This record gives sequence, C-alpha cells and structure tokens, in this order.
Amino acid sequence: MSQRLEVDICVIGGGSGGLSIAAGASQMGASVVLVEKAKMGGDCLNYGCVPSKALLAAGHAAQAVRRASRFGVTAGDPQIDGKAVFNHVQGVIDAIAPHDSVERFEGLGVTVVQAAGRFVGPQELEAGGTIIKAKRFVVATGSRAFVPPIHGLDETPFLTNETLFERDKLPEHLLVIGGGPIGIEMAQAHRHLGSAVTVLEMASILPNDDPELADVIRTRLLKEKIALREGVKVVGTAKTTTGVAVTLEADGRKETIEGTHLLVAAGRRPNVEGLDLEKAGIVYSPKGIEVDARLRTANKKVFAVGDVAGGYQFTHVAGYHAGIVIKNALFRLPAKADYSAMPWVTYTAPELAHVGLTEKAAKEKHGEIRILRWPFFENDRAQAEGETDGMIKVITTKSGKILGASIVGDKAGELIQMWVLAIGQKMKIGAIAGMIAPYPTLGEVGKRAAGSFFTPGLFSERTKQIVRFLLRFG
Repeated sequence: MSQRLEVDICVIGGGSGGLSIAAGASQMGASVVLVEKAKMGGDCLNYGCVPSKALLAAGHAAQAVRRASRFGVTAGDPQIDGKAVFNHVQGVIDAIAPHDSVERFEGLGVTVVQAAGRFVGPQELEAGGTIIKAKRFVVATGSRAFVPPIHGLDETPFLTNETLFERDKLPEHLLVIGGGPIGIEMAQAHRHLGSAVTVLEMASILPNDDPELADVIRTRLLKEKIALREGVKVVGTAKTTTGVAVTLEADGRKETIEGTHLLVAAGRRPNVEGLDLEKAGIVYSPKGIEVDARLRTANKKVFAVGDVAGGYQFTHVAGYHAGIVIKNALFRLPAKADYSAMPWVTYTAPELAHVGLTEKAAKEKHGEIRILRWPFFENDRAQAEGETDGMIKVITTKSGKILGASIVGDKAGELIQMWVLAIGQKMKIGAIAGMIAPYPTLGEVGKRAAGSFFTPGLFSERTKQIVRFLLRFG
C-alpha cells in the first residue's frame, strides 16, 4: 500500500532554490514535503559553486606564492600536493553540508522524501512509494552538464563538473571543451596548480560578457601560458595510451591535440526528464519549463525555479526565485521576477563581474548613451597590492540613469554589488559620484568612473567663465 501525504507545499529538488523555499515555507507555518533523489544541497554544494571556488582558492594561493617576489618576498616555486588540494575541496563541502542536511530540514519541520519524484496528476506526485498531494508544487530540479554530440566522445574518458572534484591527483595536461565561465575558471585553477591547460572554444571565450573586459581575462590567461584555441570546432575525440586526443577543425583544416585528461564544459541542460510533467499539464522543452513572470507553469498550482526554469543559470537566481514563490504561494501576492539588476561573476584572477545592460544592449535599447571608464592602475589601493590589471565600465543614459556596469579586476565580485543596488533602485550616476569612499580602497574606481560623467561640463569653458565672473566680487 502506498503511503499518502497531504501538505501545503511539495518541493521537488534539494538544491539552493528548493531548500530556500522549503525552509522559508515551513518556518512561516506551511506544511512542507521536500523530495530529493540525490544529494542534499544539489549541484551548487556538491559539484558546482562550492567545490569550484574551493579549487580556485587553492590555485590562487599557489599563484600568490609564485608572484610574491614582486613584494620583495622570496618564496620559490610552490609544491602542489594534489591529494591535499582535493581534500581541501571536500573539506569545504563537508563544512557547509550540515546546513543543507536532511537532519536540519527535518528539524525545521520539513518532511524529507529521499527518492525520485514524478507527477501522477495535476496536484499529485509519487516518490518512493509515497503519494503526495499538495496545494502548491515547486519544481527545483536544477540542471546538469551538457554533453555535446561529438564523434567518439561516448568512447572517450572525460570529466564534467560532477566528476572533476572527486579526484586525488591533478592532471598533467587538461584539455577543456568550452570557454564559458566554468571552462575558463577551471582552466585557470588547474594552470595555477601546475597543470598544462588547453581551452577549445567554438566562438570567443566568455561570450556573454563585455568583449573589452573579457579581453583583459584573455590577456592574463595567455600570460599564464594557457593555450587558448578560439574559433575552432571539436569534431572528434578518442582515447589514447597516454590519455585523450581531440580533433579540431578551423578554416577547413583539421588538427589533433593530445592531453592526459578531458573536461567537457560546454554548457548545461535543465533536468526535466523523468518527472512526467505532462501528467501535471506542465509545458516544457529541452531548454526548461515554461513559466510566467510569477514563475508559474502552465499548471498555475505548480511553480518552477532556478536552472530548470530556463534563463539565467546561477545559484543566486534560484535564491531570488525562492522569494518570488514564497510571496505568491503563501501570501497570494502577485510578485514578479525582475532581472534588470541581475549580476554575474566569473571568479578568475582577475575577476569579471557584470550587472544590467551591456554596451551593445544599451545602444540597441536607448540609442545615445554615455560610457564611463576608470582603470585599476589609477587606483592607489590597486597599486599598493600590485593588482593593477582591470577597469570598470559603466553605461548610463545621457541624463545619467545607470543602465549597466562591468568590472574586471581584483575583487570585482564584491565591487559590483554597489552597482546592483544602484540599478535595482534606479539611481542616477550623481548618487555614486557624490558618495564618500574611504581611502585607499578599490571601490574608488567606481566613484571615479561616476565622477567622470560630470567632467566635460565641470571643466568646460562655460564653467571657467562663471568662476571668473564670481571671483570678481571678492
């Protein structure tokens, strides 16, 4: 006999978005069932954000040792212990895991069903022999690494983000298919940890970022002797006696590159299979579940959040979605998702961060715009710390409304947050120009860029005439 549960909310997926909704709804008085077939914490904790940033931190530490001599500190070449590096990565996961654990959520009053779920009707789900009837459902099943249809790949050993961190040894020569944020971050992390690295990208690296700022990252990667092969098509892979071989095609010519390991980082695909979404009247495609601005599916009793809802595939988007669903499902408020101030960061060294409209998008939407720039090499804190590569680029209207901001440089992910607030609150550039920034800080690059909006008028001939006139009166 199947067990039956009747609850207010059933959440499918124990990743960032699903956990936030389950915890919030339960603490606000709703009865909640959380269905998770794999590891609690989802992709972000176990295979994505957390382990990748832990590996990057190890790589940055090794690179800091190599570059210490610029401060008059002699450290020599760092000794890399691959097993210890991956133990560090696992240690970070283990430290965070209790916050996402079954025990914690059961302590919050959430009923956790550790099984795969599938819809059996518009308001019913089956999971592990349990039939769950809920007033509202939330699909938060996330995404997985996309494996492109490359000839020979099914017979070639390769890594994805789900297997990259479960290792005890660093690769001798890592080949990376994909020059997006994941591919570039992992390429630099492994290079800093001593591996030879080759990146293979069909277009240009970091294609969703401002090309001017992405070029700063490209220059750094080349300086660090990462081989970047842009504008190439991967047409085949094969296993070799020493590792793997990848065949490329560019300008009608083929070439084969060999390495010891292969990482496929060619994008992600939403997890929509096996849910029997059709039985709940939910419309979906390989790109994800179709949702409206309130994150409701075609079945208005079912919401979808995070990667499975298509669009931006970031952990912080899933967290943002959670708040939208809570307002709609619990408080009946018609809250809608607004992505106008949605930031993203690539955690290379230097970091690359963005929010709002790019230069190209701003020109298409607003026509005449103002572009404000300020380089890190003109910032005193950047000079003191020897991190002068980078710049800020701010896009405004002619009247000074802030449309977008991109930053490439040290701690760009922290510096972008002021601009997220500014765009979200529809502030004008004068608010940033007029703030008092502590000295010396990297944040001054933003204030300087903002101040440059007023430079043409402030130091114009007309202003000089006004000043001379007023000085006549003593």
